Amino acid sequence: MSKKPTLTPRGPFKKRTLRQHIVRRLMLVLPITVLVIGLAKSGVLDTMADRYTFRPESWFDDTALVRHLRVLVTHNGMSHDNPDCLLFVVNGNDPSTGSRIDVMQKHSGTCPGPKDDLPKLFTLRVDRLNRTITSDQGSPGTFHPIP
Repeated sequence: MSKKPTLTPRGPFKKRTLRQHIVRRLMLVLPITVLVIGLAKSGVLDTMADRYTFRPESWFDDTALVRHLRVLVTHNGMSHDNPDCLLFVVNGNDPSTGSRIDVMQKHSGTCPGPKDDLPKLFTLRVDRLNRTITSDQGSPGTFHPIP
């Protein structure tokens, strides 16, 4: 007489133990978590989000423009401070087509330095119509294109 074949699942349908299930999930989740943390620490996620959210109409929205400038100033080497330690002061007397924005360094909360001190780092001049930004960093009063 022939023996009846057993119907045990094989391949991906094979039963797994709870330990195998947890180990497989960790092998998937841990590298992704480490990658996302690394991208966040390096500033790549900030830059990608800025490229996605900053639109041509954002040049006329002060909040969106300051958010864009914060990413730009911290990622191109103009300031090595933590982005949260920079204060952008928009000159309200300028015409709507262009603005001067003073970039100040905060020293409060988690920002290092003498308490309640706001040294001015440089001024940014924004031409909203032509979508250009110039800075007087390193040469106060003389504006040049930002790097």
